[in-house]
Amino acid sequence: MRKLFYLLIAMLVLVSCGNDSKKKTVENQAEEIQSNRVEVLYFHGAQRCITCRTIEANTVALLDSLYSKEKAEGKIIFKVIDISKKENEAIADKYEVTSSSLFVNGWKDGKENVNNLTEFSFSYAKNAPDKFKEGIKSKIDELLKQL
Repeated sequence: MRKLFYLLIAMLVLVSCGNDSKKKTVENQAEEIQSNRVEVLYFHGAQRCITCRTIEANTVALLDSLYSKEKAEGKIIFKVIDISKKENEAIADKYEVTSSSLFVNGWKDGKENVNNLTEFSFSYAKNAPDKFKEGIKSKIDELLKQL
């Protein structure tokens, strides 16, 4: 009888701990969804060409050189998303991504302003990197002003 009692207590403790961590996860997700920010999303597949790699490298260089403070404050979030991985299917479907793509999106009061800069990126990242960086900078600055 005593063993059954201790087993019941242990199960209650484990269940309550599990529920608490789920609440925190949901709260963190809700907080992330509602925070005003700029998201820079770089999507790629398993096979990557030189231009695809250049888009990522130039984006990282731009963000690190001009927006390190905003990244540290959470005003700018940069995500590299491999669309060939099963766990990234949902986000790839959300943005209708099937190959390398770059999005610079603004979030304000829970609403997303989607900006697909893929065509622009492929046009300038490799052959005119300064024009590429200036275009991405311009979009980020525009979205930051709206926060």
